[in-house]
Amino acid sequence: MVLGTFLSSFVTLGTAYSFGAFFSAMADEFDSGKAATSVVFGVTTFAFFWLSILTGRLADRVGPRPVLLLGACSLFFGLLLTSRAGSLPVAYATYGVGVGVAAATGYIPMVAAVGGWFEAKRATAVGIAVAGIGVGTLVMSPLAARLVETYGWRDTYRFIGIAGALVLLACIGLVDRPPGQRSAVAPPLRTVLASPVFRWLHLSALCSGLALFVPFVFVGQYAEAQGVSAVRAAVLVGLLGGSSVLARIGFGSAVRRFGSMPLYRGSFVLLGSSFLLWLIAGSSYTLLVAFVVVLGIGYGGFVALSTIVMAERMGVVGLGAILGLFYTSQGLGGLLGPPIAGLIIDATGGYTAAIVGCMVLEVAAFLLLARVPDTGAGEVANQA
Repeated sequence: MVLGTFLSSFVTLGTAYSFGAFFSAMADEFDSGKAATSVVFGVTTFAFFWLSILTGRLADRVGPRPVLLLGACSLFFGLLLTSRAGSLPVAYATYGVGVGVAAATGYIPMVAAVGGWFEAKRATAVGIAVAGIGVGTLVMSPLAARLVETYGWRDTYRFIGIAGALVLLACIGLVDRPPGQRSAVAPPLRTVLASPVFRWLHLSALCSGLALFVPFVFVGQYAEAQGVSAVRAAVLVGLLGGSSVLARIGFGSAVRRFGSMPLYRGSFVLLGSSFLLWLIAGSSYTLLVAFVVVLGIGYGGFVALSTIVMAERMGVVGLGAILGLFYTSQGLGGLLGPPIAGLIIDATGGYTAAIVGCMVLEVAAFLLLARVPDTGAGEVANQA
C-alpha cells in the first residue's frame, strides 16, 4: 500500500507540479501573459483538491482500486488532448480536468488508505508514502524541461501521458482498502464542518496555499529573467520537491517524540522564512537554491503532518473524505494564488510585491494555528 501510494503520487503530483517546465513554451505559442498561462496550473490544483472530496468518499466506499483506474484513464486522455490543444482555454479544460482528476485519485484517497492500514507506525508509513510527491517533482520537472527542449511541449505531454497511465495501472495491484473499514460508516461532512478545530486548520491551510503554489509556477520564470537557463530554472522546482522528500519522512518519524502539532506549526515557520530568502535572492542562484530547499522542507512537513493531524483529531473512519474536504483549502490556494501573483507581477513589472504578499500569508497561516490544541482526541469520530 505504501509503495502503491508512493508511485501514484509520484506520477500524478509530479506531473502537475512540473507545469513550470512547460510554462514558457505554452505562453510563447499561445501568446499569453503570465496570469493567463498560470490559470492552467490553477485549474489543475483546484480540480485536484476539490474533486478529492468525491474521490476520497468513493475510495472509502469501494476501495482505492477503481479510483486509480479512473485516474489512469484521466491522465492518459487529458494529456493526449492537451498535446492537441489549439488554444489556451482548451488547455484549461484538457490539462486542468485531466491531470486534476488523476491527481485527485492518486494522492488523497491513497494516503488516507495508508493511514487506515497503520496505527503504531502510521506517521512513518504516511511520511514514506507521500515522499512520492517530492521524488516525482524532483525527477519530472527537470526531465520535462529537457524533453520540451528536445521534442517540444506537445510530444512531451504525449510521452508523460502514456508512461504515467501505465504506472497507475501497475499500482492497482498494490493497493487495497484498510480491512477494518470495510463496514465502517463514515461521518457526514456536515459533522466535520461543525468542528471548530477543523475550521481553524482549514483557514490556516487556505492562507498558506495562496502563497505555496506561487513558486511552483513562477520561481523558474524568475530565474530565467535573471539569466538562468531553462533547464537550471526547472531544477529549482525539482529541488523544491526533492528537499521535501526527507522532510516528509523525517517529520513523520519525529511525531512520536515531539507530537504532530508542534511539528506542524514548525513547518509553517519554515514556509514563511523561505519567502524572505526569495525576497533577498536577487540574481544569486545559490540563494534561490536555498529558498526552494527551505520551502520544500516546510512543504514536506505540511504534507506529511496534515494527514496525522487530521487522523488524530477527526478519526480514521472516513478519513479519505475528511482529507478531501480539508484540501479544498489548497485547491482554492492553487486556483487563486498563482494567477493573482501573475497579475501583480505583470502590473508592477517585478516580483517583489508578490513575494512580500506570499510571506504575509504564511505568517497569517502560522498565527491561525494558535487556536488549535496540541493534542487530538478523534473529535469527529467521537461525535459520530
